[in-house]
Amino acid sequence: MTSETPASTERTRIRRLPEKAVDDVAVLHAVLDAARDRLLLHGSTGSRLFRRLAEGIDVCVAVTLLDGMVLARSAFESSMHYRSAVVFGRATEVDDKVAALRAMSEAWLPGRWDTLRPPNARELAATMVLALPLDEWSVKVSDGPPEDAAEDLDAPVWAGVLPIVTSYGDPVPAPDLRGDPQPWAGRFTSGT
Repeated sequence: MTSETPASTERTRIRRLPEKAVDDVAVLHAVLDAARDRLLLHGSTGSRLFRRLAEGIDVCVAVTLLDGMVLARSAFESSMHYRSAVVFGRATEVDDKVAALRAMSEAWLPGRWDTLRPPNARELAATMVLALPLDEWSVKVSDGPPEDAAEDLDAPVWAGVLPIVTSYGDPVPAPDLRGDPQPWAGRFTSGT
């Protein structure tokens, strides 16, 4: 099984609302922020959970992105737009920890890594990075309009979708900030 094909297993079979199942690996990558062949997890080497994961136990990671509120004419039919991915497998420690940390930093804030002090030996020793292959997964997407009952359609209640937008706000400088690092910070202000 490769990460380019749907991982149809009993564990990945969608039981609740199976009509929302998506077997397109591109949708999986979009949900996991353009992952290519593995999901990176990072945490403390002191974490019992991370130490157990590094031993190769089975793991399940779920990621859900909320894209909108589906507002129906009744509370029962109201819902959400979402994209959800579940990945099963066994995580392994990443050999090149610095490269993995750089990749994560660049995914969150492109260009930021090059402005930072590199991690020192103490910080690297305290950090564990694990990779979970994208070999066994499922994706579910909800993106339709409200599904009101016919008897509710004439109710004087607004119905539709209220999109949820996630963006960076205006940066708030640290009180002890020195110099003028605005060129980098300016790339992540509202509306960019």
